[in-house]
Amino acid sequence: MNELYDQGEVEHHTIVDKEKNTTHRFRYANNVTLNLQDDAEQVNVLDYIEIDKAGNSHVWCWVTDIELTKKTVESVMRGGRCRWHIENQTFNTLKNQGYQLEHSYGHGESHLATNFAYLSFLAFLVDQIQELACPRFQKALNKPAKPTRKRLWKKITSLFLTLMIDSWDALFKAIAHGSKAQKLEFDTS
Repeated sequence: MNELYDQGEVEHHTIVDKEKNTTHRFRYANNVTLNLQDDAEQVNVLDYIEIDKAGNSHVWCWVTDIELTKKTVESVMRGGRCRWHIENQTFNTLKNQGYQLEHSYGHGESHLATNFAYLSFLAFLVDQIQELACPRFQKALNKPAKPTRKRLWKKITSLFLTLMIDSWDALFKAIAHGSKAQKLEFDTS
């Protein structure tokens, strides 16, 4: 992008938000070669700099197939920022809400760490589906005033270690309503 800038092939656009005292600077180019290979894909590149009221600069860059113009750069930036926020929330959940994604899974000779990461992603996907579609899971997750998945996993683990659980439905009912609400038997084996 800097080479294109030096050649004068980069467009500029600035938006000043007087209400928030923020400046948005866009630098963009269309039909840029993705890398230095001859058969490389042509992409559109957007550099974005946000200067806040304290004068601090925050820089982002995106590659897109959407044609960039003065009319489209702001919406592409907002979409990119939104996607970035969603990805950060997801990785924060995977690292800090009991999925232990950051744990060192260096136990295997070849692919064990990758398989553990895949299993963590799969568990997260299943939980996302349950959170959207399973009323029992929703009640179990939202039992305390400030629900966290980590708390839910600790509760599930403690019930698995002490009680005979016949079904997921019984498990989630026990978490949401207390173990006395279900006919859960102690594991005496």
